[in-house]
Amino acid sequence: MKEIINDKIELKAEKNIKYLKELLQDNSDMIFRTFNVGKWEASLIYIDGMADKLLLDHYVLEPLMLAANGIDNVEQIKDNVLAVTDMREVKKMSEGVNAALSGDTLMFIDGLDCAYVIASRSWPARGVGDPSGETVIRGAREGFTETIRFNTALIRRRIRDTRLRIKRKTLGTRSKTDVVIMYIDDIANKGVLDELEHRIDKINIDAVFDSAYIEQLIEDNKYSPFPQIQSTERPDVVAAALYEGRVALLVDNSPFAIIVPATLPNLFQSPDDYYQRWMHGSMVRFIRMVSIFISLTAPALYVAITSYHADIIPTKLAYAIAASREGVPFPAFIEAIIMEIFFALLMEAVVRLPRPIGATIGIVGGLVIGQSAVSAGIVSPIMIIIVAITAITTFVTPSFEVSMAFRFVRFFLIVASAIIGFYGIMIGLIVLLIHLVRMKSFGVPYLAPAVNTNIKDLKDMYIREPISELKERPKYMETGDKIRQK
Repeated sequence: MKEIINDKIELKAEKNIKYLKELLQDNSDMIFRTFNVGKWEASLIYIDGMADKLLLDHYVLEPLMLAANGIDNVEQIKDNVLAVTDMREVKKMSEGVNAALSGDTLMFIDGLDCAYVIASRSWPARGVGDPSGETVIRGAREGFTETIRFNTALIRRRIRDTRLRIKRKTLGTRSKTDVVIMYIDDIANKGVLDELEHRIDKINIDAVFDSAYIEQLIEDNKYSPFPQIQSTERPDVVAAALYEGRVALLVDNSPFAIIVPATLPNLFQSPDDYYQRWMHGSMVRFIRMVSIFISLTAPALYVAITSYHADIIPTKLAYAIAASREGVPFPAFIEAIIMEIFFALLMEAVVRLPRPIGATIGIVGGLVIGQSAVSAGIVSPIMIIIVAITAITTFVTPSFEVSMAFRFVRFFLIVASAIIGFYGIMIGLIVLLIHLVRMKSFGVPYLAPAVNTNIKDLKDMYIREPISELKERPKYMETGDKIRQK
């Protein structure tokens, strides 16, 4: 498609059609339908496969042709003839072309210096299904789809509030991707909202294919391995975030919404924490925090103990570890790196392969290759146990991005422990803590509410108190309406 040079809509429909045919040449799916409405010539332009032909036939063409002889004024067509609920006028050719390329129908009529855009979008769409990446034991089984209007409707079902706002924007100089910003007007943090809009307005890219593009373009620190924006495919998670004063962003063609700001404690939370009784949810949340610490430090501790600090463990255990490593040609550091790389390759293979084959590869890789490596004397049996524990505890975290970030940090801790043992692990953890404390997400501290001075926010962090006790919204969010329940 060429660039639109002439943005003016001519009074003659024939001139507009001629210009569009030159502009959109060599596009076999672009349909131009010219017909007469009384003494005026009219034209419809739409894309085959993206527009609803039945709607155009029964509610546009048929009424126009039946009422053609009774029309005295061209202005009557819009108000008295067209039987469609959603249509608008555009004064610029570029606006009309963008609408037609988005699935709407563009209509020109002689004597009008504007065009009518008829809402006729009807492309193939995937139905609402179970979100595969965020499964829950109890809760909704609805997940976002690739159609943005389906997704906004799923959130509307959960927030029937007149103060819910949905602002539409278009990103991508070529893709013209629809994006909506969602927030609750009297609750949302206005500073976060203004900053989000400012960052989005600065985006200048030719195409946006997924919400991940925007996530990477608007995040605070692009050199940090930790996600500063929460992504989710669950409408109930987005609705809950909006009620907390946060802001959501939905992107057409993407089944993932993004939520700002995001804090590390938020990313450790799961919908099940709130759908189950508070004692069960609190216990699982505590186990989750312990698990991520184990996954982060277990291989590094093994390297440090076997290389530098064997005297701090019981003698019998030290003998058992030494016996298991008899015949292994590599030092503990190399052994740990080999197994970490093997585990990363195995996980990548499982993710990329079709599900039935992926499950088989996971079993074969975990059992057969692991046992073969031990039998061949490449790694020790205790290293296999540590890798298995690390793998299990890594994916206890609800957020896949967070688990990948901690895997990245784990490599550095292994290297540090190989250099100076426990001291290396401690220095690495201190550097990690300093990094996390310094980080912010849209002006909100990344570790909030752990670094917040308001003790009331801790009711929903390390443990979750009963819902009846969560009467106020998070203080660190600086929301408008601060009371959740009375």
